[in-house]
Amino acid sequence: MTLPPKVTARAFARLAEINAATGEHKALRVAVEGGGCSGFQYDISLDDNAATDDLVLEGDGQKVLVDPVSLPFLENAVIDFTEELIGARFVIENPNATASCGCGTSFSM
Repeated sequence: MTLPPKVTARAFARLAEINAATGEHKALRVAVEGGGCSGFQYDISLDDNAATDDLVLEGDGQKVLVDPVSLPFLENAVIDFTEELIGARFVIENPNATASCGCGTSFSM
């Protein structure tokens, strides 16, 4: 059985702030795609609707969506939000990644 990713309270809170600022109620979609400098890359976007086969993670009145193809790559990962000197962004702490690039959006397994 695949352990689903976890979403931190900080990530749900930031998504709530984004939705409050825009007046919309979008979900955060986290996907894994081929490409990037390490072989795979994260695609993090706002989405209006969950697909019927999406994993839906809910917290703080917000939703994070993961499609079934991306789910094995995100097993037991942590979806977080961080504010650093290089900027504020959603980040993935992935125990399955064997290497990642400096930008934090690309990884290999």
